[in-house]
Amino acid sequence: MSFYGGGRGYLQQPSTGYPGAAPGYPQAGPGMPMPDQGSPYPGQAPYPGAGAPYPTGPTAPGGLPYPVQPPSAAIGFGGGIPQPAAPYPGASQPAAPYPGALQPAPYPGASSSLYPGAAQPAAPYPGASSSPYPGAGQPAAPYPGASSSPYAGAAQPAAPYPGGPPQPSASPYPGAQQPYMANTAGGYGTPSALPPGPATYSAPPSGGYHTPVPRQQPQYNPQSQPAPTAGMQNLNIGSSNKPSSQVATPSQYKKPLEQGTLKPHSPFNAEDDCQKLRKAMKGIGTDEKAIIDILGHRIGKQRQEIKLMFKTMFGKNLVNDLKSELGGKFEDVVLALMMPADEYDAYELNRAMRGAGTDEDAMIEILTSRSNAEIQAASTAYKKLYGHTLESDIKGDTSGHFGRLMISLATGGRMENQAVDMNKATMDAKALYDAGEKKWGTDESRFNAILASQSYEQLRAVFDEYGKITGRTIEKAIEGEMSGYLEKGMLTIVKVVRNKDAYFAEKLYKSMKGLGTDDKTLIRVIVSRCEVDMVQIKQLFMQIYGKTLAKFITDDTSGHYKRILLSLTGETY
Repeated sequence: MSFYGGGRGYLQQPSTGYPGAAPGYPQAGPGMPMPDQGSPYPGQAPYPGAGAPYPTGPTAPGGLPYPVQPPSAAIGFGGGIPQPAAPYPGASQPAAPYPGALQPAPYPGASSSLYPGAAQPAAPYPGASSSPYPGAGQPAAPYPGASSSPYAGAAQPAAPYPGGPPQPSASPYPGAQQPYMANTAGGYGTPSALPPGPATYSAPPSGGYHTPVPRQQPQYNPQSQPAPTAGMQNLNIGSSNKPSSQVATPSQYKKPLEQGTLKPHSPFNAEDDCQKLRKAMKGIGTDEKAIIDILGHRIGKQRQEIKLMFKTMFGKNLVNDLKSELGGKFEDVVLALMMPADEYDAYELNRAMRGAGTDEDAMIEILTSRSNAEIQAASTAYKKLYGHTLESDIKGDTSGHFGRLMISLATGGRMENQAVDMNKATMDAKALYDAGEKKWGTDESRFNAILASQSYEQLRAVFDEYGKITGRTIEKAIEGEMSGYLEKGMLTIVKVVRNKDAYFAEKLYKSMKGLGTDDKTLIRVIVSRCEVDMVQIKQLFMQIYGKTLAKFITDDTSGHYKRILLSLTGETY
């Protein structure tokens, strides 16, 4: 049994030591040296260079019928006589480790190729035997398929001697079950097969070692391997990356699907549209229906092409012609449609801060619901249109913690496309609890730092963790700790993070419920969302309020104003 198997160190001896010898070890005779007591192996000299145990002359003492040794393969005498031929084709036998030292056979039947079928396994370093007897064993291989020798190129043979017992099934050598699992396309648990090809031999280190025994490539059958378990699939086996709490964003935290009700018109011909618009505004009266049919069914990019082509064809500004021909809320909608999205956001932000009062609701809506790119584009357009920065106007029109929140949002630096980090979500939830409900007073800056910087996906995880830790919603915490527009701004962030479509459905509902209509909010929401997510907003409006958005618009507006709003929301008029 191999010493790797954990059994006894010595192997069962062959029935005969060599041709003509009696069973067991070589028989004693006149001139026949017996094994030295200090030798670790039967019939072998205790140290290199002390002579071999068997005489080799043609007239051996004692008359034992040893075969005559060829001159080039004589053993048992010092002087650095060359070693016998290599045990397999193409591999030469290295020289003795030092002058006068010979390579003795480790035991009868396993000599240096003196007898057929008894190849000498390679030693891991000069003077050391590769025999699996105690004291001369190879260390266990560090990983499957690797040589047990500490030196490159010294491979481990499959069995310690010809005909000997095979390695135990747990051995990590060729032909054994592969205990490690490779990360393959088929999932964790299926080992990757080694590439086919001839056995390779590593070059010996400087100074030379024995030529390694060729390693047999194992034949793996992936079909026979056990299927990976759910736990195994979550492991990071085969990867150099350290375990991380960042995971693929769970479905409940991912960005929901968004679909607009206003689609690109096809076929689109800007020249033809300009002719129709010119005809609708020429002469006495205005054909508002023709204007709605064109501008109410073209996306923003197509409307900008129409505006440019109109000036190219007629030398007139389309927006100025529309202003002169239209009026009321219908005009407000059409002029909003003729602005690029970034300019319209900049216009609404400036309007919110212009004059004596401030429309904080409009500021909160725009700055909490737009992406980084949209906010940065609006900020650039603001400077171009009004000659000063958006941030400077916010500072001049707001103050305190609410002003700081608006400036944070106007920076457009929120993390986006951030993988959900559950450990961080837990820590941020605890930080929010420590900054608010846990203590007397509120650390508003801590709320600002987390709510204004983290991605929507990450904040959804933070809000869920907050509920698990405190047993209360984050909304209740904000309502209890803050007030005024700061409270409204923080709650709006939470609403947008949880469900942006539901937030806009609520905005539309409040703009039309009760007496009167908040036309500015109604127009701004429909114009800004009709190409983005109005399909989902309409669905949630019906689910939450029990009536369609079209029904609310029809009941609360009239004339061409009603018709263009219905057109933008995908309804007939």
